Amino acid sequence: MKHFVGLDVSMKETAVCLVDDHGQRIWEGSVASSADAIAMIIRQKAPDLVRAGMETGPQAVWLWHALRERGVAVDCIHARRAAAALKLQANKTDRNDAFGLARLVHSGWYEPVAIKSFDRYRMRAVLTARERIVRMSTTMINQIRGLAKTFGLTLSAGRHHSGPLLMGWTPPHGIFVPR
Repeated sequence: MKHFVGLDVSMKETAVCLVDDHGQRIWEGSVASSADAIAMIIRQKAPDLVRAGMETGPQAVWLWHALRERGVAVDCIHARRAAAALKLQANKTDRNDAFGLARLVHSGWYEPVAIKSFDRYRMRAVLTARERIVRMSTTMINQIRGLAKTFGLTLSAGRHHSGPLLMGWTPPHGIFVPR
C-alpha cells in the first residue's frame, strides 16, 4: 500500500497526516517540530512512503534539508498555492491542513518549490547583511551632515577625501584633527 504524508509545520509542533493510495486518512497526530521526530514518526507510520509534503515558510529550508538527509522524500509546496487548495476545507486547523496537504501530495496536483543549497542561503545572508550595513552607514553619515548644518558646519563630501573634515572650520587650539 502506498502512503502519502502531509506536514503542517509550526514552531513547536508539526501536525502529521497519513493517507493511503485511495486518499483515505489512515493516521494523524502531532510531533515536535524537529527533523528527527518527524522522520521517526514517518518511518513508523508510513513504511511505504511515496512522498511527503509541507508548505513553504520560515522553517521550510532547514526542515526540507534535514528530512532529505534522513531519507524522507519530501516536497515543499508554495504556501499561496497550497492555501488555495486548503480553502475548500470546512474548518481551518493544523490537523485539517495536514490532511489537505496529504491529499494534495496524493493527487500530485502541485509543483514542488525548488529549495536551494545551504551555501546559497549563506551567501545571500552575507550579501543582504552587507547591503543593510552600507545603507545604515550612509543614513548615519547623512544624518550627521544634516545635524552639522544646523550649527553652520559643512562636512566635506565623500568618504575618501583627504582634506580637512569641515570646510572653512579650524579646530580650537589643542584639538587634534587627523588629515
